[in-house]
Amino acid sequence: MVVHPLTGPLGHERDRARIEGWRPRRVPRWGTILRHLVLACFAAVILFPIVWVLLLSVKSLPDAYQNEIWPRVFDFGHYAYSLQQIDTLPRNFLNSVLVTTGTVVITTVFAVIAGYALVHLRTPGRALVLGLLVASMFFPTRVTAIIAIWEIQRELGLINRTWGLVFPYVTLGLALSVFIMRGMFQTVPREMADAARIDGAGPVRMLLGVMLPLVSNGIVVVVIVNFVTAWGEYLLASTLLTEQSARTLPVVLATASGGMGAWVWPRLAAVYVMAITPGLVAFGIAQRWYMKGLQEGALKA
Repeated sequence: MVVHPLTGPLGHERDRARIEGWRPRRVPRWGTILRHLVLACFAAVILFPIVWVLLLSVKSLPDAYQNEIWPRVFDFGHYAYSLQQIDTLPRNFLNSVLVTTGTVVITTVFAVIAGYALVHLRTPGRALVLGLLVASMFFPTRVTAIIAIWEIQRELGLINRTWGLVFPYVTLGLALSVFIMRGMFQTVPREMADAARIDGAGPVRMLLGVMLPLVSNGIVVVVIVNFVTAWGEYLLASTLLTEQSARTLPVVLATASGGMGAWVWPRLAAVYVMAITPGLVAFGIAQRWYMKGLQEGALKA
């Protein structure tokens, strides 16, 4: 017979199983509660401006000038008005898509090859290459070299050529991308590379068949980092592109108030929502692999 200290003797097997499976309820620690509160506060600080702009974009014009966050009347016509008032907006949106896609694809391919070569191949001058990459990351190249970039683009005839932005974007984002992929390839055991060589795999086959599946999360990190950078870049785009039809979306946003009427906040908010939606959607889809890539060593020193 089982005697429970609180309820007394128990003679049934069901009660015995219930008592043996009984566990005291865990009380959450104050440290855990405090961490969650801090994280919730940071999340609110980040999400509030996005929600505010989204609600502002569907407010009627009278509601936009009231001190209320939630609109009394929903007006979705600001999106159509923005597309009609800025006739080049669809073209500008397409320009951003093309430039961002080209930048992400080229940078990712080069970063994967370079990171693989620096870790798993006998690369002459490896220390020199790493030193140059580190040195390039300590200077605000985007600002200090803007005149030189403009001169090079002018000599190549790429001024007011939207696709010409891909070259400086790739150049400026390559160093960080190579370091990310180098850190990912360093997490792959060298025994796997040696086993692939023993089986007769060459460098290309080993990269495509063995290494890429193991560093796929790092590739997602590189894609997200370069996507965000290229999609929101303003300085070079405004300097190298002077024609409205050739500009990317961030440059058009900076001058949108002049073409849509000053202080018409709901219409400006509608343009901003259209601009930030692709980035939010892309990050929302890839956030799982992005966080896994960071945890697996994508930013390993």
